[in-house]
Amino acid sequence: MGKQNGLRVISFDSEYSVCCWSEKTRYGFRHLATLTKSGLDVCRDKACYYNRTWECYEYHSVIHGVLKKYFGDEGAKKYIAVADGKPDPSLESFKTVSAVAMLGEIFGTTQKEKNDWKKRMLKHLPGLDFPENFDGLPEAEKSARLDKVIKVLKGK
Repeated sequence: MGKQNGLRVISFDSEYSVCCWSEKTRYGFRHLATLTKSGLDVCRDKACYYNRTWECYEYHSVIHGVLKKYFGDEGAKKYIAVADGKPDPSLESFKTVSAVAMLGEIFGTTQKEKNDWKKRMLKHLPGLDFPENFDGLPEAEKSARLDKVIKVLKGK
């Protein structure tokens, strides 16, 4: 094994992380990556180079490689987004739900109808719970609270 350089660790969540490093070889160098799940090595990948790499960031190719090798192309997308510094693609569904919830402003004729529509669209989101007394609140207060949730979902 060659000389090791530039250790880099990326944690994706509480379960998965990837550790990358480079090694000099006889003809150039290689990047290596180890994917760990709960502290145990579950997958390895390498990329060999004879010349300078043209990557978006150091270890780009080997990180993508190890993630696709373990999770497959579709399963790796959210982890690749984290490694590339992009927002999690699964969050796009929240923006869609917020847009549909805002249609209550168009479909409803009264504030109660508008609020009922928004609540009906939002109540199935995971992790979102309405207080027991929510239906007893004045319509203006319901509207203010629902609009704040929608604003958060939009990412603004």
